[in-house]
Amino acid sequence: MNKGSTNRAAQPRSIGRSSFGTDLGMHEVGLWPSLAEPMPGHLLVFATVYRTIYSIIGAYIIARLAPFRPLGHALIGGAIGTVLSIIGAATWNPGLGPHWYPVALILVALPSAWVGGKLRLTQLGRQTAA
Repeated sequence: MNKGSTNRAAQPRSIGRSSFGTDLGMHEVGLWPSLAEPMPGHLLVFATVYRTIYSIIGAYIIARLAPFRPLGHALIGGAIGTVLSIIGAATWNPGLGPHWYPVALILVALPSAWVGGKLRLTQLGRQTAA
């Protein structure tokens, strides 16, 4: 049985805040255009990369907090991310930038969750072997 962390400071929902905070920070320091302007494709590639990293971290945290079957819990988180990304793609405003971006978020949601869950399984395997 996986003993989940009792530290609630690092909850998965804080990962969403980190992603949104990164977005706002990029706008504030002038690295991204204002919120009223469309995002160029090269900046959306960067956003896709850091959102993927945040997704992996979030899935790892979900797996860490899971009382059992950490990979399964991480994949459920990834499925929720996929559904939210599908909603985002369906409601995408073309004025925001290229439509490939929300589609990319759909495509990376489950693989990112799998990587985060697998990282936790690897960590548990090392602890068991030690």
